[in-house]
Amino acid sequence: MKPVAIVTDSTSDIPAQLAEQLGIHIIPCNVHFAQEVFRDRVDLSLDQFYEKLASSPQLPKTSQPSVGMFLELYRALEERSSAIVSIHLAGRLSGTLQSAALAAQEIHSVPIATIDSGTASMALGWLAVIAARASERELGFDAIVSMVLAAIPRVRLLALLENLDNVIKGGRIGKGAALLGTLLSVKPLIEVKDGEVIPLEKVRTWLKAQSRLVDMTQALGPLDELAVLHTHAPHAAQQLASQLEAIFPRERMLIAEAGAVLGTHAGRGAVGVAALLRDSG
Repeated sequence: MKPVAIVTDSTSDIPAQLAEQLGIHIIPCNVHFAQEVFRDRVDLSLDQFYEKLASSPQLPKTSQPSVGMFLELYRALEERSSAIVSIHLAGRLSGTLQSAALAAQEIHSVPIATIDSGTASMALGWLAVIAARASERELGFDAIVSMVLAAIPRVRLLALLENLDNVIKGGRIGKGAALLGTLLSVKPLIEVKDGEVIPLEKVRTWLKAQSRLVDMTQALGPLDELAVLHTHAPHAAQQLASQLEAIFPRERMLIAEAGAVLGTHAGRGAVGVAALLRDSG
């Protein structure tokens, strides 16, 4: 039987090795520096992106993949797949889901589900991983879609930023915007929830903020999966991972570097956690 193909976009920040291992297909989003347009992790490596981000006088812009890019991938997959499950960045944060849905309307030989994750980064990534593992177990299209939809309420994305400069410039701040004036001089802790970037707390120092991030992660309860994220800050990510060892086994903890889309809006030096809460059922 042909497998169910799993598609996501590069904002999922799934490490390349894991995506390849599970056969997850990743559509790159775009990042614009002045008049130049690059495909995330394709035309521009992570090192190159963060170098350009540091030297650019203006914040780069990001944009969703085109309908044509999705259509090209879907047409390639329809030949060797029984169905396609396409899971993407929160629709309230990007037009990526809309591009996927428009492309899916052009495919008639296999069923395609386009799913709004409501989140980003490895919180989105865990949903694609769940789907890919289910496909490996030869579960059918309907079962995989149901599994992903049931998992969406179980993903959490928390982050600690150096500052809110890039989030403000990018216009991605949501509820709690009234706190901005008091957050500019401290280390902000944020959550991405229901497609919004929500400020959680303002903490005076990085070490105290990192400790609060660990506390918040522990308060989520038992976890099935945990990823430590960073925007070109591997040392800070390792420090955070060490603190999280009391909560989750280090050997099962994933460390992932965020790509151009999250990196643009979070700025360099951020760390975070993407957690999948344990299924109580």
